Amino acid sequence: MQTPSSPAAAPEAIHPSLWLASQLARGGPRGMASGFAALDAELPEGGWPAGVLIELLLPQDGIGELRLLRPVLSTAPDRRLRPGAGRIALLQAPHAVNAPGWARLGVAPSRLLTLQADTPSDACWAAEQVLRADSCQALLLWQPKMRADNLRRLHMAAQGGSTLFFLFRPLSCAREASPAPLRLALRPARDGLKDGLEIGFIKRRGPRRDLPLFISLTPSPNLQRHVPVDRRTPAAAATGSLSPELAG
Repeated sequence: MQTPSSPAAAPEAIHPSLWLASQLARGGPRGMASGFAALDAELPEGGWPAGVLIELLLPQDGIGELRLLRPVLSTAPDRRLRPGAGRIALLQAPHAVNAPGWARLGVAPSRLLTLQADTPSDACWAAEQVLRADSCQALLLWQPKMRADNLRRLHMAAQGGSTLFFLFRPLSCAREASPAPLRLALRPARDGLKDGLEIGFIKRRGPRRDLPLFISLTPSPNLQRHVPVDRRTPAAAATGSLSPELAG
């Protein structure tokens, strides 16, 4: 039994899900490495957390957000251990998928599952089905407007599986409340000759960070400097239901 003079037990010694406000959360499952050591050092669990809602807030599409996710998306899990787990669901993508662009990012087009919905409510429902099926490695959802109750539903659905779930929203949503445990603001930036992203930490399980983090996204000579979407072509017409393969 502790006495007033005895040192307080470390929070993680009491329960692995506890941490001090000055610490980054480390009690949950290990995060998936982002491919950027400086970013992993600032993320709770040391990487992108699976099974939660992650919000990426952008001033506009195509600033490098997909190049930021390239390392984690290009690494497909062993399908022998989890059939179909290497698929990446793209829901409400703002532009038609550019298969060569994804291939240059190291993502085989055969891994992509594109979904479109007629209304925000339909998009929320479709995202829930993807998350509850837990048959995809990642779900990328673009949704400029999202009601608070729908955000809660999606976060709860994500917690039932191990899908990486990224929600792209406008930067103007930063002031809105959200159940997402990780919210990052992304802005294009340059450091000398290096192009990249300035990452602001709006919300994370850990201490507040006021200074943004610069991540260099300067492409290799074999990687063209564009996002894997075709800006000249509007997104394809919506389909009315999920793929039976996904729903099963």
